[in-house]
Amino acid sequence: MRKILIVGAGQAGLQLALGLQAQGYDVTVVSNRTADEIRSGRVTSTQCMFGTALRHERDLGLDFWEDQAPAIRGLGLSLSVPPGDGTGGRAPYRRGADWLGRLRTTARSVDQRVKMAAWLETFAERGGKVVVHGAAVSDLDYFSLTYDLVVVAAGRGDVVSMFRRDAVRSPFRNPQRTLAVAYVHGLGPRPEHPDVPAVRCNLVPGVGELIVIPALTTTGPCDILFWEGVPGGPLDVFAGVKDPAAVLRLTLDLMRRFTPWEYERAAGVELTDAGGTLTGRLTPTVREPVAQLPSGGLVLGAADVVVANDPVTGQGSNNAAKCAAVYLESILAHGDEPFDAAWMRAVFDRFWSVAEPVTRWTNAMLAPPPAHVLDLLGAGAAHPEVADRIANGFDDPADFAEWFYEPEQAGVFLAEAAAAR
Repeated sequence: MRKILIVGAGQAGLQLALGLQAQGYDVTVVSNRTADEIRSGRVTSTQCMFGTALRHERDLGLDFWEDQAPAIRGLGLSLSVPPGDGTGGRAPYRRGADWLGRLRTTARSVDQRVKMAAWLETFAERGGKVVVHGAAVSDLDYFSLTYDLVVVAAGRGDVVSMFRRDAVRSPFRNPQRTLAVAYVHGLGPRPEHPDVPAVRCNLVPGVGELIVIPALTTTGPCDILFWEGVPGGPLDVFAGVKDPAAVLRLTLDLMRRFTPWEYERAAGVELTDAGGTLTGRLTPTVREPVAQLPSGGLVLGAADVVVANDPVTGQGSNNAAKCAAVYLESILAHGDEPFDAAWMRAVFDRFWSVAEPVTRWTNAMLAPPPAHVLDLLGAGAAHPEVADRIANGFDDPADFAEWFYEPEQAGVFLAEAAAAR
C-alpha cells in the first residue's frame, strides 16, 4: 500500500486525501488546526463553487451540503459609475449597466470552516491519520523518508517558500487589490430577481469591486459581502482594522457611496458570528510545482501553493477542486511507479492546462477594463445570451479565449448577438 502525506487541510488537500483514502491508499494529513479549531475560528476565504468543481465533490460523495447551502442559479453584474455632478465622486455613485446571467448548473458556497472541519472529521473517522502540527521544511525533510509522495497543499507558511516563483507566469510583484470580507445575516434580496439566488458582481472601474455571494456558514444561510479595492484608492481603508464590527461598518459605508443599490438591501444586516470577517491582500503568483528538500527529497505543490490568483473572479476553491481531481487521477494511474520529478512536472502541466485560462482571465480583470470589455459587460443588459455566456464563463474560463480578450473577437461576438435578436 502506497503511503502519501498531504500537508494542508483545505479544499485541495482534503479532497485529494479523501479520494485516495477511498481507493485504499495509506494517507496522512498534516493540519495546523483541529476540526473544532477550524469550525470555531475566523473565516479564511470567500468561495463560490460552480458546476465542474461541485461535480468533483459529488463524484467522491463529499457534497454533504447540497440540501443546505443556497442553490445559486444566476450571476449578475452591475456597473457603478460616478455621479457626474462635479462632487469629485463624493456623492453616491449610480448604477449603469445591470443584468443577470443564468447558470447552466447550480453553484454553491459553503464556508470553509464548515466544509473543512467536516471533511477532516470524516477523513479521521474513516481511518485516516491526522497530524495537528504547523509543518516546517525540517518536518517535510523527515517525512519524505517514510512516504512515497509528499503533496504540499497549504497555501501559507514557510513551506510555500520552498517553491520558486515562476517569473514568466507571474506578472505581478505586489498585491493588486486590498481585500475585506464580512459574512452577514439579514441581507434582503435583489428586487429585480427576488426568487433567484445569485452572485452579484458590482464593478466600480478604477476603484474596485463589491461581490455579494449567498452562502452557508456555521450559523446557517448567509451572504458574503466582499470588497476588493485598488491599493491606495478609496477602498483601501481596512489595513489595521481588527474589530469585526468596524469591518462591517466600513463595508456598509463603502456600499452606501459606491453601490447604493446594494446598500439599500443591507439595512438589517448583522455579522453571522464573531469570526465572520477577514481582511488582507495577496500577490498573485505562479510557482514551480516541484521543490527539493535539504535531504534531496522532492515534494509536489498543489492548488494555491503553485497557482495563487486574486479572488476577484472567485476561482480559488474551483481551482483547488480541479487540481485535486487531476492529482487524484494521476496518482491512481501511476500505480507502483516512483513519484519522480518528471512525473510531478507532468501532473502539474495537466493542472496548468486548467489553471492557465483562469489565471489569464483573472489577471485581465485586475487591469483597468479596456473599451471593448466595457462594451461586452454593458451588452449583457440588452442581450441575455451575452449575460449567460459571461456568467457561465465562471465555470469554464477557457471559453473567454474565443471572444473576450481581443477587440476584434469581441466585436464579432457582439455583432452575432445583435443579429440573433
